[in-house]
Amino acid sequence: MIGLTLGPLLHHWSPDKRRDFYARIADESPVDCVHLGEVVCSKREPFTEPYLPEIAERLRAAGKQVVLSTLALVTTEREIQAIRDHCEAGFLVEANDVSCLRALAGRPHVIGPMVNVFHEGTLAYVARQGAIRIVPPPEVSAAGIGVFAKHAGAMEIEVPVFGRQTLSVSARCYHARSRGLHKDNCLITCGGEPDGLPVTTLDGRDFVVVNGTQTMSHGYVVLLREMAGLIAAGAARVRITPQDIDMVAVSRLVRETLDGGIDAEEATARLGTLTGDVPTVNGYMHGREGLAWVPAVG
Repeated sequence: MIGLTLGPLLHHWSPDKRRDFYARIADESPVDCVHLGEVVCSKREPFTEPYLPEIAERLRAAGKQVVLSTLALVTTEREIQAIRDHCEAGFLVEANDVSCLRALAGRPHVIGPMVNVFHEGTLAYVARQGAIRIVPPPEVSAAGIGVFAKHAGAMEIEVPVFGRQTLSVSARCYHARSRGLHKDNCLITCGGEPDGLPVTTLDGRDFVVVNGTQTMSHGYVVLLREMAGLIAAGAARVRITPQDIDMVAVSRLVRETLDGGIDAEEATARLGTLTGDVPTVNGYMHGREGLAWVPAVG
């Protein structure tokens, strides 16, 4: 059976909202793997780390695999040591920064989509280092997924099929800057936008979404129609990324589509009732610009 993963929560939600979210995922969602951990900003970690053991235990009790995702920009020895500590605590770790690879070498681990793996040579390198699963960067097309699968050996290929794409991560905090604040005294202002801060062009067109130090696609990636082809090409798992909508309903739609219980076109239409006014995109998967929406053929 094709695996279904819930990727890490990239936005800053309150501890109560986060705990309620993962409780529902544990009790009601068909995902079989859940990523925890802070990816975007280390200043958020004190709000969530105290609850990690409780959340992880509840998810494991529900039969979910728990993976801990690392920061996308690791800058201190303390942050590297935290990765070692998580490994010693028994977590499977997802690396989202190349500085993590040395700490994870020789241990089973996941390579996240923020590590730039774009060709077979790098794929072979991370496999030798102990990677058991890889999530290619968002720019990798369906053709590229097929190439990866041919050279992945025993390593699983996991493809994100729903949620905003991370386009870049910076040492600067755009979210704080938009409020006239400095990163060192940001007041955790990113918590005010649970689905990110929309950015428009000078002529008023929707462009991207800012999430702390992270720049994301304005639209949600939706690849339900492409899943069958990706699986035929060798993808072993698909991933959904948490957004501020009913993610239990999203996960059920994806699972039902994977299992053949619903047509992909119908599932895509139903998903549109959950995503509201946020546009859908799939351009990168078709070798196009990322913000494009390529309609169904025929």
